Amino acid sequence: MIVGSRFCANIDMSTVYLSLGSNLGDREKNIARAITMLRDRGVRVKRQSSLYETEPIDVQEGGWFLNGAVEVETELAPAELMNVLLEIERALGRQRKPAAAAGPKESRTIDLDILLYGSNTVRQQGVEIPHPRMADRKFVLVPLAEIAPRVAHPVLKKSMAELLAQTEDHSIVRRFKP
Repeated sequence: MIVGSRFCANIDMSTVYLSLGSNLGDREKNIARAITMLRDRGVRVKRQSSLYETEPIDVQEGGWFLNGAVEVETELAPAELMNVLLEIERALGRQRKPAAAAGPKESRTIDLDILLYGSNTVRQQGVEIPHPRMADRKFVLVPLAEIAPRVAHPVLKKSMAELLAQTEDHSIVRRFKP
């Protein structure tokens, strides 16, 4: 099919919601760079939440986090997208502990997670969607409910606004004012 002077192909694009966080270095710049790197890798960023300063949860050292969420479109499969996120984290200086390592989490220059991938559920090596702890984390729900309040959790069958209203997480999450 031809539209104007461009060729269009039928490509299956999925709407995906990602969480972004940083508590080391220039937190705001780290998040902005991660979003730019997503775009550079063909992930279309459609909407972006405000940034929120959030109290560290289960993190041994470091300061408060900046957290946000983005709605993206991608033709990447979940595992491929996860690989892109891990690549961006490494490029921005994140060093992940092995998955089996227990104990408090480390501070990080950037943390990227897939929260929702359409209405799909995925359980593969290194990828679990919807994110298994998202409904228990106010620092995830506040920015996600800002950009997608009516989007339903595919397992819990509740909207992001409902999950936020019902969360038992009482940690501090406040809009960031640079």
